[in-house]
Amino acid sequence: MVDMYASLRSNVGTLGQILGDTIRTDLDEAFLDKIEQIRHLAKSSRQGKEGAREEMLTLLNALPDDELVPFAKAFNQFLNLANIAEQFHTISHNCDQLACVSDPVEQVLNHMLDSDIDHQSMLDCLQSLDIDLVLTAHPTEISRRTLIQKYAAIVDTLSNLENQQISERQKKQYHLRLRQLVAQIWHTNEIRETRPTPIDEASWGLCTVETSLWQAIPDFLRQLNTLMEERTNQQLPIDIAPIRFSSWMGGDRDGNPFVTATVTQEVLDRNRLCATRLYLKDINSLYDELSMPKANDELRTYTQNGKEPYRKVLKTLQGKLEQTQTFLEQRLNGQSTPLNLEHVIWHTRDIKAPLMILYQSLSDCGMRLIANGLLLDILRRVACFGVHMLRLDIRQDAQRHADVIAELTRYLGMGDFNHWNEEEKQAFLLKELISKRPLLPHQWQPSAEVTEVLDTCRLISQQSEHALGSYVISMASQPSDVLTVLLLLKEMDCPYPMRVVPLFETLDDLNNAAACITSLFANDWYRGYTKGHQEIMIGYSDSAKDAGVMAAAWAQYNAQEQLVAICQQANMKLTLFHGRGGTVGRGGAPAHDAILSQPPGSVDGRMRVTEQGEMIRFKFGLPKLAVQSLALYTSAVMEATLLPPPEPKPQWRESMQRLADDSVLAYRAIVREEPDFVDYFRAATPEVELGKLPLGSRPAKRKIDGGIESLRAIPWIFAWSQNRLMLPAWLGAGEAIHAANERGELEQLQEMVQNWPFFKTRISMLEMVYAKAEPKLAEYYDAYLVPKHLHYLGEMLRQRLSLGVESILALTQSDDLMTLTPWNRKSIELRNPYIDPLNFLQAELLSRTRKQDTPSSNAELALMLTIAGVAAGMRNTG
Repeated sequence: MVDMYASLRSNVGTLGQILGDTIRTDLDEAFLDKIEQIRHLAKSSRQGKEGAREEMLTLLNALPDDELVPFAKAFNQFLNLANIAEQFHTISHNCDQLACVSDPVEQVLNHMLDSDIDHQSMLDCLQSLDIDLVLTAHPTEISRRTLIQKYAAIVDTLSNLENQQISERQKKQYHLRLRQLVAQIWHTNEIRETRPTPIDEASWGLCTVETSLWQAIPDFLRQLNTLMEERTNQQLPIDIAPIRFSSWMGGDRDGNPFVTATVTQEVLDRNRLCATRLYLKDINSLYDELSMPKANDELRTYTQNGKEPYRKVLKTLQGKLEQTQTFLEQRLNGQSTPLNLEHVIWHTRDIKAPLMILYQSLSDCGMRLIANGLLLDILRRVACFGVHMLRLDIRQDAQRHADVIAELTRYLGMGDFNHWNEEEKQAFLLKELISKRPLLPHQWQPSAEVTEVLDTCRLISQQSEHALGSYVISMASQPSDVLTVLLLLKEMDCPYPMRVVPLFETLDDLNNAAACITSLFANDWYRGYTKGHQEIMIGYSDSAKDAGVMAAAWAQYNAQEQLVAICQQANMKLTLFHGRGGTVGRGGAPAHDAILSQPPGSVDGRMRVTEQGEMIRFKFGLPKLAVQSLALYTSAVMEATLLPPPEPKPQWRESMQRLADDSVLAYRAIVREEPDFVDYFRAATPEVELGKLPLGSRPAKRKIDGGIESLRAIPWIFAWSQNRLMLPAWLGAGEAIHAANERGELEQLQEMVQNWPFFKTRISMLEMVYAKAEPKLAEYYDAYLVPKHLHYLGEMLRQRLSLGVESILALTQSDDLMTLTPWNRKSIELRNPYIDPLNFLQAELLSRTRKQDTPSSNAELALMLTIAGVAAGMRNTG
């Protein structure tokens, strides 16, 4: 029987051996032997060998202080290298069909081309697609940027080694390069010494664009065009851009005091500077290519009959791009220089228009083959990235806006806006929105917090509308939350109608979303402002934290259905913005399945979705991986638009509502009503210690002195993934399914899995979570870290976990979890022997450091490394 994972095992083995050699060289043979002994014992323990676990624990607990850091570092890097090998396997020529998408671009169209949809409808859908992937940093990538670049270099080297045509000498050189890269990684600190700033996070996002997406976008569209031409005899438009990119990095100020108007302006300038440099590099290359004299009349007129007309246009572009680069560099260095729009590239049309003249001339003169080379690639980059690279969203909490108006109304002697009812708030806001006089008095001196909100709105008014995406209002619940932002933008003289997007996050807010939007649409002024297009963001993180994944998922589904109906009735286009992130506890699912599981009519060719820290690297970190991801998004959105999923049957809805009701009760009975839960959570997980890890720029809590309710969804999920209980991703769901089975609804649930994509996706994600959960490890954490009087709670939660697994297996009629996704199951199994020792060591280090007033620096650093290693092994942070 052929081993489907042979090439993957080979690469994992090669990288592991190189790491072992590196460790031996840096330390000694005895230390490497100890690492290998513990690794083998972890495998034996997994296989049930008697005494293996105890022997492993004895070795781990006896590690001297000076060996803690290198031990944690070794297993951490074993897991990172395994991730690299797996990532490479999905784009490798030797990839098996279970592990990768063999030709993702072909899959974009084949399913629909082979359906009853006529080709013109499909082409029209493709041309009108509006998919916006929003890069976010707040669920922070745990790996340092310098290491990410080295990981990418390893993938490049593995790809070179796969070439059957290379000589033995070349093969030795590539193996030497692998050893150099692994050594560089080993001798680099994995943990940042300081917390990254919002500028650092934004730079990391730009790095992904520069090193991967800049190449992936034209590659994807070129492959898509080739397939379209082969199957339909039609070509894609020159400036097609089915997928664009936005960012929250440097614009998301919700609960992050470090994101200020000054920071946002710097990020906007840096984004523009990055685009300028990349276009300049492209134009320089194009200058070398377009040496021909033959041109059409338009180009000859444009260049006044120059000898090398194409190069003359490109020479002008080079000069303007160089001037733009100089201006932006000076501004970022604090030098104030006037902006001369005649001498710079400041609007997308400034670069697109002359390039289109060149393209048309080449096409008219029989040189379409040349036109469709680098020039077409640049035009498609322009269509995707513009001159701003990433459109920057602004996000702020609804209460911060209300506080501005409240401080103003108190100053004007009108009372406190925050104490008015919703009807009074709306009446005041609408009156001021219609008024032609300014509202803000010149002599008013607002507080620092209010000033910052006003400065942000003033900054928005000074930007090109193409530089910015949406203004997202966190914790929105009422129409006044939207109208308040619109009034603040009006008072700052914003010259364009910026999209203002309510984000419905809690269970109550999701249930009230339809009423809120209906109320907004009832106002003629507001409908005129929107120009027939409404964007609404659906929150996954906080709704799941508020109500559990099952109840939150159903509330999200219902809210979307109602919003689609309301917008159709009001003749408004609707764009739903999904704040999914990438982990299951935050609503994440494989993109293709997640999109196809949305309510029918909710996609309609338009979609925005967040892509979180570490998932950006896994999906878009390499050009070939990015092409796959772009193809999967395009395919799913087209399929959901042209071949929408079926409407759920009334009895499915009733069953799903019972599941949601049962699950939220079971979830909240623990998280909200169990008096010992908070104490147990903080003892059984490294939640407190996570605050010491310099992850993202954002504080872990919205309120410094707050409890679980103020803890952000990311560290909430991160903490539970560390002790391997994975509680936020399943609590309440298994209990609800068990109750349904007890009511005799098993057959109906199986029908729902079979025929309802929404429910099938939920069950599939639950299976994966249950497969990742390790109750024995969680029990070990309890024994080591949790006071005995709280042990009952851990036992109860593990019993609920077991009940959930049994309920899922009964539903799927399987003996094991994830039988339909063996690649994912295998991936988890391959990592466990490397993660287990880190978990055991983490429990030991948590116990040590919690007992000591001043823990050793070695123990604290080793603890941070175990956290990073477990996150790498679990393939998520939160």
